[in-house]
Amino acid sequence: MMDEKYIRKRNVSHNGSITHSTESSAKQNNNKEKATVLQKDVGLVSGISLIVGTMIGSGIFISPKAVLEGTGAVGPCLCVWAACGVLATLGALCYVELGTMITKSGGEYPYLLEGFGSLTAYLYSWTTIFILKPSSFAIIALSFAEYASTPFYPGCTPPVLITKCLAAACVSLITIVNCLSVKLANYVQNFFTAAKLLIIIIIVVSGIVLLAKGNTQNFRNAFEGTTTSFGAIGLAFYNGLWAYDGWNQLNFITEELKDPYRNLPLSIIIGIPLVSVCYVLVNIAYFTVMKPSELLQSPAVAVTFGDRVLEPLSWLVPLFVVFSTFGAANGSCFTSGRLTYVAGREGHMVKLLSYISLRYYTPAPALLFNGILSIFYVIPADINTLINYFSFAQWMFYGLTAFSLILMRFTRKHLHRPVKVPIVIPVVVVVVSCYLVLAPIIDKPELEYLYCTIFILGGLVFYFPFVYFTFGWTQRIMRPFTMHFQLLMEVVPPEDHGME
Repeated sequence: MMDEKYIRKRNVSHNGSITHSTESSAKQNNNKEKATVLQKDVGLVSGISLIVGTMIGSGIFISPKAVLEGTGAVGPCLCVWAACGVLATLGALCYVELGTMITKSGGEYPYLLEGFGSLTAYLYSWTTIFILKPSSFAIIALSFAEYASTPFYPGCTPPVLITKCLAAACVSLITIVNCLSVKLANYVQNFFTAAKLLIIIIIVVSGIVLLAKGNTQNFRNAFEGTTTSFGAIGLAFYNGLWAYDGWNQLNFITEELKDPYRNLPLSIIIGIPLVSVCYVLVNIAYFTVMKPSELLQSPAVAVTFGDRVLEPLSWLVPLFVVFSTFGAANGSCFTSGRLTYVAGREGHMVKLLSYISLRYYTPAPALLFNGILSIFYVIPADINTLINYFSFAQWMFYGLTAFSLILMRFTRKHLHRPVKVPIVIPVVVVVVSCYLVLAPIIDKPELEYLYCTIFILGGLVFYFPFVYFTFGWTQRIMRPFTMHFQLLMEVVPPEDHGME
């Protein structure tokens, strides 16, 4: 059944795609029908919540151990956390210029498309849609499941089957919420962002109180035992930057932002420094309670902190960490669906993935596709392996995107730039990205990196027959499935991009 407010007639066109028209019954109540496109429902508060809510997820509750392992001491560990915040801010400033210059959704995708052309953008969408985004979603969901199940298994590790089932349920629930309503997804994001900021404040205030009481023993000789390995520091940055990942999330939904020229820069300028300060203070709080060796042995750092400091209210910490990871998973799902939607719209994925729900004005096919892939990643997943795999490829594309900004300063001089950052900022991001990609490979070569490279280049096998030299045959093959899926899900092509 269709919405009572509007009566839509749908017919199957000669090429097998479903078209739709609208009768003017809405004139009776003087309401104007929405166009079948993604709506501009994301304001400044929701934009900040998306950035903060996606960045503060599982990383700050998992990565402290990995960063400490890579640095070897408290002092350099805190320095890495601060440096990661600076780097995330520099990267975000590059994305502010790109996002206000090219106001299209899809994150790095439209910038690589404009700067380097179709092939590079395709390889990015191929890698990100099939590996990076669903693996990120899976990592956060697994973190959610780990913290949600830990209180029920005191003194031991939760069964793997329980953790994976909870993670799959988390992915399924969030995907459904995002398919049903953009506003509902925003409300969920805002609520859980407020919850995670509350637990961050509790941890930080507790740390300040303990410091005031003289718990400073772990900060004496803070640089003693520092690891100086070229690759180890790179891996420490990997894990720190995993906690900061999400600084570019607003660029994935640029087309849904209200007044993007104002709200995109403001959201980034407010959100990322806030998260950076929170992360450094949270790590200081951890070290006021735990020695480095104790932090490394803790299966759940934030829970251990709560047990030692907040008794008898220590149960609040795992509860709010569950809220935090759930909110981050929601943000990850929200943005990844937009990349899949844009790639489908541009012809780099099947057109069906660019279709929009008639009822809810959400990219439901793209969201469902991403959710299904994420569940597959949950099944065999090892969190640390996934983080390294994710970071290696992701920072390669971050570097390419920053380089596209430099390139377009010379090749796209005609483009309007409401915000223009000093050229040295993208240069720094490119250099650091090269280091983060190459350092771990040079220091400790592993098959993961080779597999990742092969997978990225493997996209060429599909690019030429399915994208470059299609001659329409892929559309003819997909037509019956597309037609039946449209009827089942009540989805149609976006109006401003025509029919398939």
